[in-house]
Amino acid sequence: MTANKAMAEVAAPDIAPDRALGDIPRKRPCLRCDVVFWSEGFGERICRRCKGLNAWRNAVPDSSGSSRRR
Repeated sequence: MTANKAMAEVAAPDIAPDRALGDIPRKRPCLRCDVVFWSEGFGERICRRCKGLNAWRNAVPDSSGSSRRR
């Protein structure tokens, strides 16, 4: 091991964020279409197919009747 490499490892240790105990990769249902897909963690709840839709990419609401007016 060279001195530069050893110094780099000491200066920047492997900094990986700690994951919550329940944040594990596993199959989860998509919150939009209910299809089960492989999720990398509980923060990923929309499948790739749904994320590829224009409504998702353009942030268009799914239904036109969701008005905030009362």
